[in-house]
Amino acid sequence: MIKKLINQVVDAISAPQAGETDIESRDAALRSATAVLMLDVARADHVFDESEFERVLDLVETHFGIPPEDAAELVNAADDKAENLVSLHEFTQLLHNNLDESEKARIVGLLWQVAYADGRLDKYEDSLVRKISDLLHVSRGLSMRLKHDAEEASR
Repeated sequence: MIKKLINQVVDAISAPQAGETDIESRDAALRSATAVLMLDVARADHVFDESEFERVLDLVETHFGIPPEDAAELVNAADDKAENLVSLHEFTQLLHNNLDESEKARIVGLLWQVAYADGRLDKYEDSLVRKISDLLHVSRGLSMRLKHDAEEASR
């Protein structure tokens, strides 16, 4: 099931950019991959509470500039995918291959914000965001600055 989903996401990104529909499919795949990673970080400490879910919803809505209904639909679909997630590689590779450095850094910043959504940083959340940051090829120094900014914003 996960392999099928990953193949669909990769196919959506890999398809030739023939028109608006292809661009929309690409953007949808990138949004989905980002939301899955955000939810995986939220679940990393094995406690996924309402504050974390609300924070993910808010960040998705704000980051992607989409209406609340669309954000809820995206997060719910990503939640199903994240619940059965086996490997981060396909999602991070998709993002790495299709985003520039600043966009990847923004995603890492979002992940740190999710990690601090409940007011504290768990060691599993910390480890997972660092791993994703490495897979996205975001420098350790930049990742630590983004972590610091998320920590300050959570206070």
